[in-house]
Amino acid sequence: MLREALLRIGSRRSYSYKSVRRPNLSAVSAAKSQELQTPQPKPTANESPAHGEISLSKQLRARILATGPITVAEYMREVLTNPQGGYYMNRDVFGREGDFITSPEISQIFGELVGVWLASEWRKLGSPSPFQLIELGPGRGTLARDVLKVLTKFKQGAEFSMHMVEISPYLSLQQAQRFCYTHQKLPEDAQLPHYQVGTTATGIKAYWHSRLEDVPPGFSLVLAHEFFDALPIHKLQLIEGLWQEVLIDVVEQPESKLLPEFRYVISKSQTPVSRLFKPLPNETRTCLEYSLEAERHVDLLAQRLAEHGGVGLIMDYGHLGEKTDTFRGFKQHALHEPLMEPGTADLTADVDFKHLQHVAESRGHIQCYGPVEQGEFLERMQGKVRLEQLLANALPENKELIQSGYEMLTDPKQMGARFKFLSMFPSVLNDYLKKYPVAGFS
Repeated sequence: MLREALLRIGSRRSYSYKSVRRPNLSAVSAAKSQELQTPQPKPTANESPAHGEISLSKQLRARILATGPITVAEYMREVLTNPQGGYYMNRDVFGREGDFITSPEISQIFGELVGVWLASEWRKLGSPSPFQLIELGPGRGTLARDVLKVLTKFKQGAEFSMHMVEISPYLSLQQAQRFCYTHQKLPEDAQLPHYQVGTTATGIKAYWHSRLEDVPPGFSLVLAHEFFDALPIHKLQLIEGLWQEVLIDVVEQPESKLLPEFRYVISKSQTPVSRLFKPLPNETRTCLEYSLEAERHVDLLAQRLAEHGGVGLIMDYGHLGEKTDTFRGFKQHALHEPLMEPGTADLTADVDFKHLQHVAESRGHIQCYGPVEQGEFLERMQGKVRLEQLLANALPENKELIQSGYEMLTDPKQMGARFKFLSMFPSVLNDYLKKYPVAGFS
């Protein structure tokens, strides 16, 4: 099993993950990059049919022509989650045959150390039972599976349940197949807070929810890995002392199929979001990205942890409030113009960790620790020790794969510095956590 897993990891080694670089949108009218010039391969069995993709583009054009330019957030939401042509809704977007690869898919060390961190902080807080393991946007379920193994081993007789917050029917099925022994999708008229249930091989109950609000109250260990980067953003620009919004309009007659069908425009006056937006103290940027959805989810998470207890761990690529324009597309392990062929590529933006921390601490009686770089966190969690254990028991032909996978996760020039970790605790624990510092963050 280990050899097969490592060979799968090795087959992805030459593929990229979501880059932090921004395409040069100012040069759209010039020669396109190689990935846009190269003829696109025919859709695989996991991809949506071409007519669905065309339909989504037509839907967006019709909507804009009928009602006017839309926000980047509206565009992003439709492209990613439209029930018919949405990017995440009907296909496997991960790994070799997908468009990007994530840390849990690269090495089992990632998920194991996240599981160890959860078990450590749970024990530090008195090992409350029962508790809930919640993951926002679980992807293929790889992280949940690896964390489940750790918690099952170290739970000390405690009872817990798993709660996956997932809107994609396709991915929810993949997740259930990844870590459940049995599972079933519930009828649409069941009127329950969950739409799918399962049971793991060790008897742990798993539930799938469309929204975080639907997860029952209780002491929770919450994970969000590459979840916030996919939440819709508003692009704002400061003009003559007022925040205006960047909107998306149609291009009436595209000169070439290699050019986008849509274009950016500035709102003629302030929009509801640009009026609502309040920059953080000492903000110096005149152009930035603002996510109401990220704000809402952090607010919900902060309230849950403050009222019912628990810990949260946000893992994503992002910045500390200094970046301006990070909105981009990602397709077949390469950058993709986000306004081209909507529904065929991932849309993403760097997470503003400074903003997330401000929201959590100012509204939810929460204390945040971090953010720290991914490489630093894994090293502090004794990643090298686990690496040495795996190498000592690996077949000779697999050792290089294991070593290179860990380096990809921790090397500052690869994923080590680009990805960051932010933890959340109820503020009533401040004094206690000063005495017993949070693992991985100090």
